[in-house]
Amino acid sequence: MAPEIVKSTAGNAAAPVVGASKHAYVTFLAGAGDYVKGVVGLAKGLRKVGAAFPLVVAILADVPVEHRRILVEQGCVLREIEAAFPCAGADQNHAYVRNYFLLNYCKLRLWEFVEYERMIYMDADVQVFDNVDHLFELPSGYFYGVVDCVCEMSGDVCPQKLRWPHELGPQPPFYLNGGMFVFQPDLTTYHHLIHTLSITPPTPFAEQDFLNMFFREKMKAISPEYNLLVAMLWRHPEAVDVEKAKVVHYCVAGSKPWRFTGEEENMEREDMKMLVNKWWDIYNDASLDFNVAQRLTKGLPLSREVVVHYRSASSAA
Repeated sequence: MAPEIVKSTAGNAAAPVVGASKHAYVTFLAGAGDYVKGVVGLAKGLRKVGAAFPLVVAILADVPVEHRRILVEQGCVLREIEAAFPCAGADQNHAYVRNYFLLNYCKLRLWEFVEYERMIYMDADVQVFDNVDHLFELPSGYFYGVVDCVCEMSGDVCPQKLRWPHELGPQPPFYLNGGMFVFQPDLTTYHHLIHTLSITPPTPFAEQDFLNMFFREKMKAISPEYNLLVAMLWRHPEAVDVEKAKVVHYCVAGSKPWRFTGEEENMEREDMKMLVNKWWDIYNDASLDFNVAQRLTKGLPLSREVVVHYRSASSAA
């Protein structure tokens, strides 16, 4: 059965934030690699569309000082978290489609950020092309996301749809992508997530499988325009309209804009080149940089976004 798509009844933009924000966007960063460019691009993209809320970056301890400085200078709020892993003793080396998926379980730590009432998570390889602040006004009590393959919208499942790992129990009514979701931080939920993770075996798509399992009774689908996976451009071109996409997810091999060569499969497509160019237009736009000096010159208070905070989450996994 195709999922019922939840639509926000709010307007396209929220009111400007005054003082501490009860909502925030959030992403995740680990290590010293080049994904910091993705986070910078996301921060500038949110600024371009006039997002009313800050971007929180959950970082592991191995993110270098220089990368932290870059993110602070782009107005990000930094939260240091500890890693989270599935049940001890499980084979962590061969379970995943890509080895680095193991780190994605760290997203579960985000439920501990209870200083915010509602958060919108986006992977670092996501870009925002239209304001989506209205998603913060979705009805509470649910886990919202976009189906991983748009074929589920029609109920006519295609061969590329991911297979549900039987070791996680009953299959959910539909399968959401883990690269963008709307959630409510909550300590009770957080502790339940971490405990469940400690007794759950790893599966090929790591936290994405896990979140679909954990929230199978409380998940709601929102329109694919809020997380357009670029693979849909060639897998289901009849079902997507790239011009209407508010959020684009550069999730397949070769599509990361900061690594793009155009040589990998499907990367020669004109629509892919267009989306990569749109990402670079935002990344290279100096007018979108967070301007601390201008705020000081005008006598404006520094945004809370430039303050670095470190969170040491209790290790339960």
